[in-house]
Amino acid sequence: MIRTRFAPSPTGFLHIGGARTALFSWAYARHHGGKFILRVEDTDLARSTPEAVQAIIDGMNWLGLTHDEGPFYQTQRMDRYKVVITEMLATGTAYHCFTTPEELDRMREEQRAKGLKPRYDGAWRPEPGKTLPTPPAGALPVVRFRNPVAGVVAWDDLVKGYIEIANAELDDLVIARADGTPTYNFCVVVDDWEMGITHVIRGDDHVNNTPRQINILKSLGAEVPLYAHLSMILGDDGQKLSKRHGAVSIMQYDDEGYLPEAVLNYLARLGWSHGDEEVFSMQQFCAWFDLDHITPSAAQFNTEKLNWLNAHYLKLSDNARLAALVQPRLEERGVTITASPSLEAIIGIYKERVSTLNELADAAEVFYIDLHPKAEILAQHLTPEALPALADFISGVKDVTWEAAAIGALIKACIGKHGLKMPKLAMPLRVLLTGQTQTPSVDAVLALFPRELALKRLAVAPVN
Repeated sequence: MIRTRFAPSPTGFLHIGGARTALFSWAYARHHGGKFILRVEDTDLARSTPEAVQAIIDGMNWLGLTHDEGPFYQTQRMDRYKVVITEMLATGTAYHCFTTPEELDRMREEQRAKGLKPRYDGAWRPEPGKTLPTPPAGALPVVRFRNPVAGVVAWDDLVKGYIEIANAELDDLVIARADGTPTYNFCVVVDDWEMGITHVIRGDDHVNNTPRQINILKSLGAEVPLYAHLSMILGDDGQKLSKRHGAVSIMQYDDEGYLPEAVLNYLARLGWSHGDEEVFSMQQFCAWFDLDHITPSAAQFNTEKLNWLNAHYLKLSDNARLAALVQPRLEERGVTITASPSLEAIIGIYKERVSTLNELADAAEVFYIDLHPKAEILAQHLTPEALPALADFISGVKDVTWEAAAIGALIKACIGKHGLKMPKLAMPLRVLLTGQTQTPSVDAVLALFPRELALKRLAVAPVN
């Protein structure tokens, strides 16, 4: 059975890159009828926080990337890691090293001065016929993995292709600190082994970890999973993704008014393609997804494309669902929703014109607040030419049937009587009713208002 995992470190939020890794791992498991495991790699006790753990879980839940097993926490598996380290010490695949941090620093400085790659010199590595130094009194050793010195470590990366590293390039990795706590690369190996992970799908910043992890897995007699390293994501400007263009918490996209299905659809196309398909459901994505069509080159984040996708999904969404998402955004602004006009009805005529839920909230807000259109906008559109037609409309609308068709007929009658074009009357009506110059059809907007509220707003016009 295919078993994939998403293994974030809770030292920050779940960002776009992590969310894409989670999505691809989730989709690969779903495509093959396998299992998707969530594992929290929280061994960095100084930087890991419960808030970051919760932020990651919240982000996964918002996206709908449900896990089949977990979440597993590495801090709860410390005893198991220590057992494995003890076994490795007994079999000789690991050893105690008493080299101090200060000695390591001096060693590396000397190597750099000679033009050599800085690395541990193997002073405490056991070898046949070698006499080891006497351990310093009272010193606590680290534990190092006894990396092979000959040959190569190689793998067929499912995204990047064949990769080969000479073992001579790898020094003996510390797998347990002097205080006994295991290190990241070691915990990952034990977890992937014991959780039966078959495919490790992760960012290409982990490529340098892979040969070390493969060697440790082989020393344990464990089956080596297949690896797929995803390329980085660049910002709109082609630079490394930063906070100003995407490297933010995935939940910020919720705050900014994006729908999770739009974000998922967008993430799916960051480095993967299925022909010319741009818009698709997660069911379709899971049916299509494979690792063969992931590009090894960097993907580029495009905010304009994300906005386009979000607008598409807003148009398709049920008005009641959108109202439930918009209402708390209005309430956060201190806006009280009334029964009339209906928030669902407002959304029904505005959702075709916006890109985010926040823009929907902006449009809906004007129906519920005490509106005071800007004097300069009123002066611009309530022109002497328009006022006679506006006066006739205000007089007639008091008795018209309160529906868009009847209101629209009255508007046409008024502009026809005064020889005007539609914008000459429609624009004054828009700014009086909403304070905005861009709205859906003004007769449909007017019909949303309770008649009394509409007349109150129209009364601002200097037509008497």
